[in-house]
Amino acid sequence: MTQKIHMDVQIAGVTLANPVMTASGTFGSGAEYGEYVDLNGLGAVVTKGVASVPWAGNPAPRIMETCGGMLNAIGLQNPGVEVFCQRDLPFLAQHDTRVIVNVCGRTQEDYCQVVERLADEPVDMLEINVSCPNVKEGGIAFGQNAGALEKITRAVKRCAAQPVIMKLSPNVADIGEMARAAEAGGADAISLINTLTGMKIDVHKRTFALANKTGGLSGPAVKPVAVRMVYEASRACSLPVIGMGGIRTAEDAVEFMLAGATAISVGTANFHDPCATKKIIDGIGQYLRTYGIDDVKSLIGAVREAG
Repeated sequence: MTQKIHMDVQIAGVTLANPVMTASGTFGSGAEYGEYVDLNGLGAVVTKGVASVPWAGNPAPRIMETCGGMLNAIGLQNPGVEVFCQRDLPFLAQHDTRVIVNVCGRTQEDYCQVVERLADEPVDMLEINVSCPNVKEGGIAFGQNAGALEKITRAVKRCAAQPVIMKLSPNVADIGEMARAAEAGGADAISLINTLTGMKIDVHKRTFALANKTGGLSGPAVKPVAVRMVYEASRACSLPVIGMGGIRTAEDAVEFMLAGATAISVGTANFHDPCATKKIIDGIGQYLRTYGIDDVKSLIGAVREAG
């Protein structure tokens, strides 16, 4: 008899068919990957960052490959929340998957404007990006100061109709402190890690490879740091954790869940293999069958609790 596998997980009262979602900024709003991936099979689609008004982003060059990953300094280029609501949400509404909108801003008022605009839209959760390392003002300041993080979390929660996920920066001394600050502000969940701040220099031109000088490092190179921070954050607070950072395979995803993540996001791997999310979902199912586990939720924090 075929083993019955339960792949569903819950975050803030929202049920996901499986724990695999996309990472903001690596999947657009789904349409770009529609011919490669059945969006109905994903636990959730996390959209690219959405601001209250259009953002032009940073000047080029703004993407650079590195050993074991990539640097990006896109600067959260986006057309603004009105275009997003008119163009992207109707497309996502056609699919049977959860929709999580990543929200960006430079001020507390910016974030709240977007959150309020999305209150009556078909959106399941909000991911608040307070930790982008290649935006020169705004999010990064909130994401690196516990007091500021708690304050903006509380402000967003006051005007949010959907559960709020606070996306944490790894560019801090104590990720546990930041997790507790998000919890104190009323967050429903946290996600981590956002990219690590990095730099690449063109030795032939003897100048910065990115026009922004620095960018966000993502990909396999950051995974050990991400796993450690997910473990620490999940021990520091009682909130559900969405883990991300260098996930390419089902084994990577399971590692994050064992460390304490309830769900995971696949990011840079989408650029290398547009079918990465589907392969990871299938691989998690195979992992459960191999080890005689009937419910993916039993993986969550198994190593954390043992430690």
